[in-house]
Amino acid sequence: MNTGAPPLSLDEARRRVLEIQTKLHRWAGESGSRRFDDLFNLVTDPAFLLVAWDRVRSNTGARSAGVDGLTAHHVDVLLGADTFLGMIRQALRTAEFRPLPVRERRIPKPGGRKWRRLGIPTVADRVVQAALKLVLEPIFEADFRPYSFGFRPGRRAQDAIADIHFFTSRTYEWVLEADIEACFDSIDHTALLTRVRRRIADKRALLLIKAFLKAGIMTEAGQQTGSLVGTPQGGILSPLLANIALSVLDDYAHTAWQETMSTDGKRRYRRRQGLATWRLVRYADDFVILIAGQQHHAEQLRHEVAAVLATIGLRFSPAKTAVVNIDEGFDFLGFRIQRHRKRGTNSRYVYTYPSRAAVNRVKDKVRALTRSSAQPDLTTLLERVNAQLHGWCNYFRFAVAKRTFSYLGAFTWRRVAYWIRKRHKGLTWKQLRRRFMGGGWTITDGQLTLSNPAAVTVTRYRRRHRIPSPWPTTA
Repeated sequence: MNTGAPPLSLDEARRRVLEIQTKLHRWAGESGSRRFDDLFNLVTDPAFLLVAWDRVRSNTGARSAGVDGLTAHHVDVLLGADTFLGMIRQALRTAEFRPLPVRERRIPKPGGRKWRRLGIPTVADRVVQAALKLVLEPIFEADFRPYSFGFRPGRRAQDAIADIHFFTSRTYEWVLEADIEACFDSIDHTALLTRVRRRIADKRALLLIKAFLKAGIMTEAGQQTGSLVGTPQGGILSPLLANIALSVLDDYAHTAWQETMSTDGKRRYRRRQGLATWRLVRYADDFVILIAGQQHHAEQLRHEVAAVLATIGLRFSPAKTAVVNIDEGFDFLGFRIQRHRKRGTNSRYVYTYPSRAAVNRVKDKVRALTRSSAQPDLTTLLERVNAQLHGWCNYFRFAVAKRTFSYLGAFTWRRVAYWIRKRHKGLTWKQLRRRFMGGGWTITDGQLTLSNPAAVTVTRYRRRHRIPSPWPTTA
């Protein structure tokens, strides 16, 4: 393979990367025991670096600087993309490349009592991580199980919710609602690299992955600390590495299903023996286990899964792990999933709603945007509020959310209307309506109109039995 010829354009680079990824994915799918070598040359391929740079530059995180103080914009202005990528490629090929510590930033978790630690790599480190991900992802995607949906191409949170709805609508009535404590910060490096080595034999690629794991953290206080465990959340490569580590849980569920529960006969036999059947649904480090059985079966599974997670240095979060019945309901990925009687009938069905916490979070964001001094003018306010509402409603439009959307629309209208009144004191409601609502009740600046969540169409999300791969193995 000639990796020395640079691509003529970004489109050609993307085509070249896609062709190689498709081959890697096909080879990995043909043999579960195949180990790949000579991957390092792909990481340093100009096409892979160019596509990686495009992803880094177009990401919203491009505006954030690492410990070197450079952003993607600075690189474009000071060096130029071609020179910058040439420097990275030269450093990689001469073994002079060394990842720098990530810059620590802490953001509050929902509730405001705990903090999530993010690590911001330098722009150069992000490009190399993105190139590594382009090479590694199609290989490991061939091994990942269909039970996991987080940080995987073509998969989304709604797929996980659809699976949960499908199984809980049948006989899977008990739910082990689980959360892993500080997952990204606690993954055991030795266990992770052991799983990576099952597929990767290229020593230079393995050393590069290990270098990123051991790069360290520059704290907000300006102190550098080592990285003995974990993969800092915020790096481009971190979600893929986390999925590789957590695939130990997927493999455990897959083996148990294939050996003891995969056919009707096996499931009937287990019921006669007083045993349960169960299914796993995982989205990154959040997962649920759905059990067709009794509560004590769920408690037993809790201990078994805890032992599996311990092999990669992880443990349950006591505050967020519980066994519940579907009639009690539970929150998952912002949705409230619960079974109750349908109005006017004696039949019970499983419903999914936006959770109360999710509604409170979007309300808090609207409140912050509509504080009297938060926005310079009505146009800016409408742009930012509409962006929040569009994203939130698009996420929850597959839930039973019509009443919630109406409530959110009324809440937002009140907040924006009072923001206008504070900015234009002395206006009567009649004057305000004529000036900012066109004489009606829809807030507008003449060009932009305040979005109305109640107008969003609520529809049912169709569960996808086969989620297509971005790298088809056949023509």
